[in-house]
Order: sequence, then structure tokens, then C-alpha cells
Amino acid sequence: MKRLKKMMFLCMAGTLLFIGSPHRVVLAVEPIKLVVNGNDITSMSSPVLENNRTLVPIRFISEELGAEVSWDDINRTVLVEKGNDTVLLRIGSQLVSYDNGLDYEISDVTAKIINDRTYVPLRLISNALDIGIDWDDTTRTVIVDSKLQSEDTSFFDIKLLSHENGATINGKTNLQLGSSAEYLGNGNEIRFLLLDPSTAKGFIIERGNDINGSYSYMPTLDDNGQKVLIGAIYDKDGNFIGGDSVAVNVNIDPRINLAGIYNGQVLSGSTDIKVDINFFPTYIKYEITNLDTGNTTLSAIQDPLGSFAWATQVKDNGNYSIRAIAYDGDTPIIYSEPINVQTAVERTLSLNGVKDGATVSNAVTLMANRNFDVTETQYIMKDVNTEEVKVLSTIPYGSYTWHPSPEDSGLKDIIVRVKAGGNVYDSLPIRVNVDGSPKLLIEGIGPKQVLTNSANIKASSNVNIDSISYTLKNSKTGERKMLASNLTLPADLAFSPTNYNGEWTLQAEGLYNGKKIVSEEIPFRVYLGQIHGPQPIVEKSLYLDFASNLAKNSFNQTGMSAALQTAQSILETGWGQSGPVDKYTGLKSNNLFGIKGVGPAGSVTSTTWEVYNGVRYTVDADFRAYDSPQQSWADHKEFLERDRYAGLRDVMYDYSQGAWALKRAGYATDPEYALKLMNLINQYNLDELDKVGI
Repeated sequence: MKRLKKMMFLCMAGTLLFIGSPHRVVLAVEPIKLVVNGNDITSMSSPVLENNRTLVPIRFISEELGAEVSWDDINRTVLVEKGNDTVLLRIGSQLVSYDNGLDYEISDVTAKIINDRTYVPLRLISNALDIGIDWDDTTRTVIVDSKLQSEDTSFFDIKLLSHENGATINGKTNLQLGSSAEYLGNGNEIRFLLLDPSTAKGFIIERGNDINGSYSYMPTLDDNGQKVLIGAIYDKDGNFIGGDSVAVNVNIDPRINLAGIYNGQVLSGSTDIKVDINFFPTYIKYEITNLDTGNTTLSAIQDPLGSFAWATQVKDNGNYSIRAIAYDGDTPIIYSEPINVQTAVERTLSLNGVKDGATVSNAVTLMANRNFDVTETQYIMKDVNTEEVKVLSTIPYGSYTWHPSPEDSGLKDIIVRVKAGGNVYDSLPIRVNVDGSPKLLIEGIGPKQVLTNSANIKASSNVNIDSISYTLKNSKTGERKMLASNLTLPADLAFSPTNYNGEWTLQAEGLYNGKKIVSEEIPFRVYLGQIHGPQPIVEKSLYLDFASNLAKNSFNQTGMSAALQTAQSILETGWGQSGPVDKYTGLKSNNLFGIKGVGPAGSVTSTTWEVYNGVRYTVDADFRAYDSPQQSWADHKEFLERDRYAGLRDVMYDYSQGAWALKRAGYATDPEYALKLMNLINQYNLDELDKVGI
């Protein structure tokens, strides 16, 4: 069979049929006749016109020309065989296979069933069987003549420039399509597809808006095998308007190299290490061997496209060998060549917790930031004017919470002093203005806390306060109630809210040197009614289908992997069983991704956590409410339009790259968030949701 020559910029007649548009079949006013090698076979099945394309019954023409035609009802395919030549057509697909899958082309119209007959474009018959086809306008007759040869023509003025038919892809590769001005003018997006020839289904491997631009494809090991590579152009409504296809063999030769360090390098501090890879693994780990001791450590799971910050301390100085390991699932696939380096870290010591020029008026937590082990840590204050030195705390190591006292007031230098190996080291001083005026603090209840049961209240101060009392004030009426009096520090009080339903403020009062000192007023709420917890969105057994349908619709509209969306919703809602509801009314939010704020249906009040005076406590927070789960799903995609998720949007069609991009953008703090998403996708075969065809 003479195979179609894919020629660029070839002017082609006819109207293109867009995928997604209604299939309009028009029977001519005067029936079209079909004559094959002089035999009129119109009575068997007449040609039809569809969107200015002449469609003909492939079986009758092929058999009239001596070819065999077979129908596969399970796969809905038509196979035409003549000698060693084959043509395979799939109902509903524009992809046409030739020569037992050695060659492919994209038709402008899908093969389809009309009146129980398989119809294809007339031009496809001409290209496939290499025969002459003519049109007699006077008699409205399609004339098929096997004695004449046709000039093979492409359906589209488009060509894959980056890959020839039969090419092998063994790693990261560039993709590029060439097209005529017609497609540049009408095209809005280009998508590169990698399809399984046995199903004509596969995945989007790259996409973008630069029609003739160059794109980088990072394959995974799952891509291996005989495939069909397609470059397809779509209009602004997502309708296919043209493309080209080639047969390729994906046979990944995995390669990985360390980047960011080199052999013989001397490292003096934290170093960012990356990998240069030619495929996309599930994750990376870094193996670090101390060549002086023989001890080997393995890093935690790392982003294949991220960096690993290797920080060493003075005690770690020595010679090391480092290599990277790429994993497919939990299986190590390939190791990089090791790189040998030396660490020569100098001692560093600094003070955290206060900043130069700041005013310290409340308690602060001082911390020594160091890269070596110590036996003693002192936090020291030095008066700038008198040079008087005061040791605030002496401890082996760790942090110290400093409550400045009145005698600490003034301009001070704060340092941390440590002892190590018989030597003493001081940090650089940090100069602050200390306001040590007497303070009285309340612990146990925090601002805007919602109290639903008993709380343990206590007080703290930077001075010795006598006769502490606690007073409640009703926020609406102004009524005051004395909770307790004549207490001494820490002034412990078990507070039962049984008789205090409503909005209140709590304040502590005490005496210091005969003067009254009061704490700040802490607003809080007592709620003794029913508390509504998370409620299922749908039954757990139904959630996968429920979420999958929403994800597939969103995938078609936004281009974000449906598998990734579904896995996220499963992880965020516990399989749809813990959607936020209003804790006071029980009103469902339909919020599938836990987004805070006000939504189209207002908000619901749920519980979140805060910290006040070092104590963790619960407060109310507003979560977006929606009229339907569909609204929540759409809002989640709008949420991901924020600038911080630009990297995600570049790869969101790919669930594995998208999962790591979400983690990289800070969507979740869980270091294994990306891996959890991918594990869900693999466990439940969610990648099937991302399969596309043409």
C-alpha cells in the first residue's frame, strides 16, 4: 500500500468537523450514486454528505475491490485487508492505523455507523487503498476506479516536526508541531497525546498555547511500549481542528546525575543538591556515606524536580560520597554515579527570638542557632549604658522563655554564650529596647476561643504580684462577675462554664507594690448547646464515583488531571465522610477541599486551632459554603489560579508531576502529601480518569 505522505502547508478543500459538535448527516436532495470499477453499488448503501464531507460505506467498496473486511463488535473496529496491506478504523475515533500499526494518520471525520453500515470519508478510501476517485457533478456520482492511482494528500496542513514515524523515545525529548497560518489563526491550544494503539486511548503528555512552540516531554516508565504520538490543535472552545500522528517506540533508558555539587568540592555549609534526570520517577532519595566512618544515611522522600538541602554540623566534617536513587513506586530503579566531597564547616552561632531595633515588652523565646554540640548555654543581657551584665538563664541546651522584668528595662544587648570542648563562644549581640513594665498574663483561655467545657486558668507575671482575682464581663450587658479573688501566682482556677452561656471577656487583676495591675481582656464565647461534627457528603461506598464524575467534568474544562483532583478530594474529606458543617446549626457546606472564607452560599462555622501565651486552643473559623458540591469543585480550580500555583498549572494535566507541584507550592505541609496522592491514584486506578483519545 502506498502510504499517505504528510506534506506541510498543503491547501486542502472542505470543511473540518470539530470533535464535540453535533454530527449532522445530510442526505442530498438528489441521491448520490456510487460506482466502483464500473459497477453501480448505490443500492447496497448510498453515500451521504456530512458537514461538506462525502462519506461512503467502506465494506462494499473494499469488497468490490477484492479486499476483506472484518468487524470486531467488542472493540468496535473495522479491519480492511488486501494482501499484506491493512487499514484499521475505530468507530468514534479519528485515528486510522495502516500496515498493522506501522503507520497512522488522523482523519478529519470519525468512522461511524449509519444505518448499520460503517462510513468513512471518501478521501480516506483514496489514501488507504491507493485508488483513483472522481466525482461526476452532472450525474452526482462518486466514481471509484482501481486502475487509477490517487495522489496521497493529508487531511490537515500539520506535521510533527520533532519525531519521524518509527522513532524511538528513550528519555526526555522535545516535542514540536508545524502548521500553516490557518491553524495558527484558529488554534488556541496544542496538546501532545501518547496513545496505546490497541485502544486509541492514552494521556496528554504536554500542552500549551504556543501552537508552533517547542515543548519538553518527561516520560515515565509506565509510558514504555509501542505508542502513537499525536500533536493536536484545539480552538478556544476545546474543539479539535487538526493534527498529525506518528508511530513511536517508547523505551526509556533511565539516567540520573547529581547536580549542584562536583567531585572534590569542599562544602562549608548547607548545600542544595538536585538531580538531572531524563525521565520522571515517583520520587528521589539521596544516599550519603561518610567515607571516614563508613556510616550511610538515606534522606527522606524528595521531589524529583526539587532540591535537597544537605546541612552538616561541625562534628560532621569529613569526607563523603553522595549518590541519588530514583524510585518507581517503592522500587529503586537507578543510582547516580557517586560524587565525593569534603565538608569543612566553620562554627556558627547566632541568637534567634529577638531582632535588632525591636522593642521587647512581652515574653519572648530565645534560642541558640548553632551548628555544633555544646555542654552549656547561657542567655545574657548587657546594659548598653552601664555595661552591667545579667545572666538570664543557664541551661545545658535548648530555648529559654524570657519575661522582661522592670529592672530589665532600657537599651540592652542580648547574646547567647555556649561552652563546647572547653572553649567559650559568644554570638553577635542583638540590641533591643526592653520595656519591662509589670505585666500580668492569662493562660488557659485564648482570644475568641469557644469554650464548650471546663478550662484550667492560671496567671503569670514578670513581677511578684499579690492578691490576684479573675473577673468576667458580659459582652452584651456589661455585667461583671467575680470568678475568684485573693489568689497567688500561678493563681490556678478550674473554670466551669455551666452558668455562663454567651459572649464574655476575662480579665485578671493584681497588686504590685500597692499598685493595681490588670491583664488584657480576653474575649471568648461559652457555648453549651449541641455541637455538630463533620458529616458525610455521600455514602463512602458511593464517593469514588461521585468525585470521579466531578473530576472528569472539571478535567474537560480546566485541563487539571481528573485523577489528581479525585485523589485530593479523597485525602481532604476522608472519602467524603468529613465535609465541614456549621458546628452550631449543622448546615452542610458542600466544601470538598476545606477552603476558608465566604463562598457563594456564605460560610459555615467550624473549629480550627490557635496558640496564645504558648498554649494551643480552639477557635471558630469560617469555611466557604456552596450551593452544591459542583460549585466547590469549580471554586477549588479558581483557588489554584493564584500566583503561587503557576508551576502547578504548567503540569496539572499530569497527575505525578502535578502532585509534586502542589507540594512545592505549599498546598500542604505534610512532607509525604505528593506520595499519598500518587498512592491513592495507583491503588484505585484513578489514572483511567485521565485517558483521552482523538
